[in-house]
Amino acid sequence: MRYVLDANFLRDYSKSSQLEWMLPNGTGGFAMGTVAGSATRRYHGYLVAAVKPPTDRMVLLPTIESFASAGGQSFGLSTNEYVGTVHPQGFQYLESFAQGGNFVEWIHAVGGGKLRRRLAIHEGEEATTIAYTNVGSTPLQLTLRPLVCHKPYHENFRVMDFYPEFIVFPDERTVISHQGVTLSIEHPGAIRTPTTGWYYRFERKRESERGLDPIDDLFCPCELRYVLGPGEEAVLVAATTEGVRPISMVEEPPTTGIVASLERSAREFLVETPERTTIIAGYPWFTDWGRDTMISLPGICLCTGRIEQARAILRAYASQMEHGLLPNRFVHADEAPEYNTADATLWFANAIYKTLIAEWEEGFAQEALVWLKEALEWHLKGTLYGIRVDPADGLLTQGAPGVQLTWMDAKVGDWVVTPRHGKPIEVNGLWINLLRVGEWLANRLGEDGSAFSSTAEKAELHFEAKFWHPVLGHYLDTVDPADASLRPNQIIAMGLPFSPIKGENGVTALSKAKNALLTRHGLRTLAPTESGYRGRYEGPLSERDASYHQGTSWPWLLGSLASAIVRLTGDKSAAQKILDDAGGWLAEYGLGGIAEVYDGDEPQFPGGCPWQAWSIAEVLRSYIEDIGIASASKNVST
Repeated sequence: MRYVLDANFLRDYSKSSQLEWMLPNGTGGFAMGTVAGSATRRYHGYLVAAVKPPTDRMVLLPTIESFASAGGQSFGLSTNEYVGTVHPQGFQYLESFAQGGNFVEWIHAVGGGKLRRRLAIHEGEEATTIAYTNVGSTPLQLTLRPLVCHKPYHENFRVMDFYPEFIVFPDERTVISHQGVTLSIEHPGAIRTPTTGWYYRFERKRESERGLDPIDDLFCPCELRYVLGPGEEAVLVAATTEGVRPISMVEEPPTTGIVASLERSAREFLVETPERTTIIAGYPWFTDWGRDTMISLPGICLCTGRIEQARAILRAYASQMEHGLLPNRFVHADEAPEYNTADATLWFANAIYKTLIAEWEEGFAQEALVWLKEALEWHLKGTLYGIRVDPADGLLTQGAPGVQLTWMDAKVGDWVVTPRHGKPIEVNGLWINLLRVGEWLANRLGEDGSAFSSTAEKAELHFEAKFWHPVLGHYLDTVDPADASLRPNQIIAMGLPFSPIKGENGVTALSKAKNALLTRHGLRTLAPTESGYRGRYEGPLSERDASYHQGTSWPWLLGSLASAIVRLTGDKSAAQKILDDAGGWLAEYGLGGIAEVYDGDEPQFPGGCPWQAWSIAEVLRSYIEDIGIASASKNVST
């Protein structure tokens, strides 16, 4: 999808500094910033490289300070926020911004001339091409000052005595190396002056809003000067290796319809490296998380025809299974995985089922049955963090002091905001779903599935009696101990392929939960009538985490709601109605993305991660799976 913004929007800095763009490179690296041109997050930069793909990222080239001279006047084209000021204020000269394809583009109008700036990320490489083209009729003098750093992307950068460790100036190239990581800036045709020095106290206001350290210092290795006649251009390449050639700027064909736009966005989260194929949970700060990956996989991979990649992802996670559990986060070989999740393995079973429904492959099916048998064995005898089947009712219980094990996993210091110890409803819906998937798979392969069947029958027998609350007219959020809070977790259970929630009680609970929780941008995590409800997701991280699952609205839950509506009522038009605003969300926060969360209360500002995988994936999956709208990309080569 192509996004175009005009001067009226761009020159209103209060708006243009809030809207972000992002270009991923398919290995975990990316380029990112605001449409105003300023870097308002510690994660923003022209080159954020995956130095150890797909997850270890480093900001290397945050920005390039740029000036254009025409008619005896000099104009600052870049926009930088410092403590207490914005300088230069290049946003004032912006005529347009566009994104659509492998690049973003700004048009600057200065001194009667026009300069086009384009930035393209290199697919499969830790490299960025930046091209400045004189598209007017007036000659321009262009001065560029790359501002560099070597910082892990979650951190800040400060002036230091021995940075960089090495800097060399071969012809038409400047190479900066620090702690084993190289940044090479190719700049053919430039008049270079090695004027090294520091720029101090850049302020990243988005980090201030989150209560984090907002200050960065950056290093300038050189100044680059060009004289550009009409039609001439200056091209730079920033990369982690030397000699990388610039790439072409490729415009994408226009997309038609919300499903095609969502499919285009879904591609941004799929990462393929020599080590593994995976799904990034969100940009800019998330990596590949077990639960997020399994929830996102049907939308990101299966709905877009990438079935081979789906199998590769499932096999990779299965290789890290221990004690019948998937890790909470995929880690490198030199790191120890953590298994503090009660539901990632259960979502894993759901993803296996949907992958085999999309395309049956006997070998993969046999592997998957082994994984599910291992999960069943460990859950029956008891595994980590108190995750085990209660022999009295066949339901899954979980919980350990100070540990959050469900998707409502916010923690502030030692305070687990929503512990949900005992038997959560969506965990048990997913548990029964896993058992029925195992039974289905065993039967399909001609093997004995009785262990899955008998365990499922016992759990189903007690599920309704345990969770249904006839006075309240909805299902309890947890049992043993009981929590009657009205939350969306029962809707997650309702939307599963082998959901235990059926009949009149299911329809009644669906209606009540939908009426209390549905907003324009997702489902609230707690009904406004409940004690502890928080309608705003704002303030420092501690405040945001306290609101995260206490009323904040999550777009990804609309997928479960749409599935539940179709499954329990058959009303596809009602399901589609709750999804049809999603097209507008793609241009609200991060262009081409859907936010992680929104406020529970109007006017519902977006928050959290601007590009969240499961927000895109679940809306897309529901359109294709539940509503029946045809995929535009099922012909993708796998």
